[in-house]
Amino acid sequence: MASELVVEKVNFSYGRRPIIEDVSFKVKAGEMLGIIGPNGSGKTTLLKIITRLLVPDQGRILIDGIDIATWPPRTLARTMAVVPQETQISFEFSVRDIVEMGRSPYLRRFQAMSKQDREIVAAAMEATNVLSLAERSMTELSGGERQRVIVARALAQEPQVLLLDEPTASLDINHEVEIFQLLRRLTNREGLITIVVLHDLDLAAGYCDQLLLLAQGKVIAGGSPEEVLQDEILARVYGIDVVVYPNPLTGKPQVQVLVPGHH
Repeated sequence: MASELVVEKVNFSYGRRPIIEDVSFKVKAGEMLGIIGPNGSGKTTLLKIITRLLVPDQGRILIDGIDIATWPPRTLARTMAVVPQETQISFEFSVRDIVEMGRSPYLRRFQAMSKQDREIVAAAMEATNVLSLAERSMTELSGGERQRVIVARALAQEPQVLLLDEPTASLDINHEVEIFQLLRRLTNREGLITIVVLHDLDLAAGYCDQLLLLAQGKVIAGGSPEEVLQDEILARVYGIDVVVYPNPLTGKPQVQVLVPGHH
């Protein structure tokens, strides 16, 4: 298993417009890093650079000291799994069909799945609590169920690095919490390196070991939720007045937006 992912001095531009500037951080196995920041701060672009969908102008992505730019696509697909922002599934695939797609990096073209592949698929469905839905069509599922299936597909890849782009953007709060509890449990149990882009600062504080706060493609702050989620830092980046206080139950930072004229 990979023990560390390092992003080293990454720069990326569209034409002459810099999108990511001199971004560096590291994540260890069993840790969840949350990438936060306003819209347009470069969060999704950074995720695409880590997965090699975009090639940085400068800088490197290292897994256990090896530059992933030297890896063939199949090796990358066996190491990293991505849960994209919006997963459009228009065909009537069953849940099992979707999760089985996670095995494709291990199969040659038209090769049938082995008994071991099927066991890995079943284990991924069990871990995400969708085994009972295996024969159901994806079109019949709720948003929360569908998202758990997409996480199961990622797990079926047996990744060492799991990347998620706003995995709960379109979900109700109860399903948001369910997905983050699942990610936390999988990260701990499987020793995954988990990197998640998210908007909700309270979810970020509650579930992530480290946070990276981006604004205009630059790292404004990085570290524990307590180090990053500070009143003056958030006020500067988001342009709103906030107060951060420890959650009375968990002790984790909680962010309260101050409404003008009401404080």
